[in-house]
Amino acid sequence: MGVSYEDLEVGKRYVVGSHTFGRDEVVQFAEQFDPQPFHMSEAGGEASMFGGLVASGWHTCSVMMGMLVRNFLKDSTSMGSPGVDEIRWLKPTRVGDTLTMTNAILSKRVSASKPDRGIVETQWEGHNQHGELIVTVRSKALFGLRHPGSVA
Repeated sequence: MGVSYEDLEVGKRYVVGSHTFGRDEVVQFAEQFDPQPFHMSEAGGEASMFGGLVASGWHTCSVMMGMLVRNFLKDSTSMGSPGVDEIRWLKPTRVGDTLTMTNAILSKRVSASKPDRGIVETQWEGHNQHGELIVTVRSKALFGLRHPGSVA
């Protein structure tokens, strides 16, 4: 078994993974899910406030979710999430950018109504290859307890 509620430490930051955004991937995602001109072509991007082709913020978050599942939640006691509290796109993700994701544990508590699981508040952060913070996501996740009743 991978990570359980008991393993997650408040204040700890986990490096989750990195991903480089290629042009074809950015355009393909945009064509299917966010067909705004600045996500679809160089010309559309150059005519925008971004000055060039940029990835959809939803694409950036989807990539982060994929990294989180493959590199952190796989084989864990994750039971999903009751929702995302906040997303902030602070800088655009540009074609060729490499995003590195970290996940910080902000707080955690055992559920009062379902004591076999805990609620964990997290903040995801994505930094580009220049060390610039480009996206933050605050959310909660549910994790099963390895030994229900043994954690206060």
